[in-house]
Amino acid sequence: MNQHHYNVTVTWTGNRGTGTAGYKSYGRDHSVEIIGKPVIKASADPAFRGDPAKHNPEELFLASLSSCHMLWYLHLCADRGITVLEYSDEAKGMMETDENGSGMFSSVTLNPHIVIAKNDYRTLASELHREANKMCFIANSCNFPVDHEVTIRVRNTQ
Repeated sequence: MNQHHYNVTVTWTGNRGTGTAGYKSYGRDHSVEIIGKPVIKASADPAFRGDPAKHNPEELFLASLSSCHMLWYLHLCADRGITVLEYSDEAKGMMETDENGSGMFSSVTLNPHIVIAKNDYRTLASELHREANKMCFIANSCNFPVDHEVTIRVRNTQ
């Protein structure tokens, strides 16, 4: 098995002068840095006292899952001769929290909207989402179901 290593630096930037002296006294702001890439300014979800103008870990997790699925799907389509012309996904996730504040995602539904070049590939194009889900690194790391509600349109390119 090949190993791939990733490095990310997360730095808390929410010290308002008194650190974590009290639960309401500190900001949830932080930065996510990856060498050679733009810094992501993030915060907690607004439900957890975060800045609604910044990305939060739950959104970034959902985006990672959607993005990984898309990249595998495009790969599989290319291998099978399906020309994908457009791809977008309106992913939705459900997270549940316990009384003690802990929580976890309980489900995710990916809603890919795809445009392909030929009608005779529509069925296979739909079926490849199951295969992409089996290949997706992020989906394979989840302990909840990842569902797909796919919309496929055809645009004849000839």
